[in-house]
Amino acid sequence: MLSRLFAPKVKVSAHCDLPCGVYDPAQARIEAESVKAVQEKMAANDDPHFQARAVVIKEQRAELAKHHVSVLWSDYFKPPHFEKYPELHVLVNDTLKALSAAKASTDPKTGEKALELIAEIDRIFWETKKG
Repeated sequence: MLSRLFAPKVKVSAHCDLPCGVYDPAQARIEAESVKAVQEKMAANDDPHFQARAVVIKEQRAELAKHHVSVLWSDYFKPPHFEKYPELHVLVNDTLKALSAAKASTDPKTGEKALELIAEIDRIFWETKKG
């Protein structure tokens, strides 16, 4: 009797955690842009206090970018996407590694590499939204 009382009245489904519209690679891109910007500012400022604060901010932003890429991979992209884009697993892995490299580096080239890879994820993401 209780099971009937608490049984769902309506069945809904979505291919992601929530109906589409909540995922966007822009979140990762914005954080990665911050990483690169901090790296550039660090190169132009040798104040040790500035450098210390910049490292903390850069590492936080890189970690946030990694989080957003990971969420896309685990929650948005589904088997049909991986079938259509077989390079997606390696691309996401390379992007996460590039963000780790940017997190550990003050060289803006590492931030730029992460942005290039995120741009490729972005391209694939928007293609999946069309079809």
